[in-house]
Amino acid sequence: MRVLLTGATGFIGSHILPELIGAGHEVLGLTRSDDGARRLEQAGAQPYRGTIDDPRSLMAGAEQADAVIHTAFDHDFSRFVENCAKDARLIEALGTVLAGTGKPFIITSGTGMGSNGPGKPATEDTVDWNNPNPRIASEKAGADALAKGASVAVVRLPQVHDTLKQGLISPLIAIARTRGVSAYIGDGDNRWPAAHVTDVARLYRLALEKHEAGIRYHASAEAGVPARAIAEAIGNGLGLPVISLAPEKATEHFGWMGSFMSYDMPSSSEWTRRRLDWQPDGPSLIADLEAMDYGTSPSFSR
Repeated sequence: MRVLLTGATGFIGSHILPELIGAGHEVLGLTRSDDGARRLEQAGAQPYRGTIDDPRSLMAGAEQADAVIHTAFDHDFSRFVENCAKDARLIEALGTVLAGTGKPFIITSGTGMGSNGPGKPATEDTVDWNNPNPRIASEKAGADALAKGASVAVVRLPQVHDTLKQGLISPLIAIARTRGVSAYIGDGDNRWPAAHVTDVARLYRLALEKHEAGIRYHASAEAGVPARAIAEAIGNGLGLPVISLAPEKATEHFGWMGSFMSYDMPSSSEWTRRRLDWQPDGPSLIADLEAMDYGTSPSFSR
């Protein structure tokens, strides 16, 4: 297939790209810069000029493709609500072009959108439409596009990691550097699901090749890693003390991350593994945190 891949030069998209090309697909890789275009060409993709701030540019690309995988997202978390709304508008725009075509349209969300309540793992067959996380806007836009005839499937992401980046854990490393301590909230038993980036990239390819409209997949290789274990790994890597904070201190210490720090977000992927024959085999989150070079690894950046 000829696939329009948004976020093609980003952390996850740059790993999906070789997965697709290695399986014989042709990739139109979204980029807004000359440097991005060069990197895409070197990777074997055809650069496609556009930006997520201009939905019309992506709509034109979708018309040229046999399928769309949408991973691009504005990761300025100081404007998270606004950026989630922007993602919803983009999904809506792409959906209008893809409606009635049968072209696979794979969008991205978070595993927390499948929440089944406190202490219970999120599952693929659940959509928590009242979830307070603004990212639910992407799932709502996807559901609307599906109802209007677009062939939408959703890949829900956990904390995606290697030894350079770890989703929301990357800013925690930067905060620990700044604060001089690695912290968690309360007893630190709240859990975050995780998966290595190469396993996630393979899941996107399988979701494309075995495409079914209306399906949601969970890319969680680990159902839930305790926050205390994450904080301890960061503390060991940076040579910093590890401390527990009271919940009311979360915003003061973590800033915009404070609202996330007490979330218990376990996620099942049993159904996804059976449906796609997806067998994640990459390193665990803690293994990557232990293996990374904290002296040279970059701090979190947008």
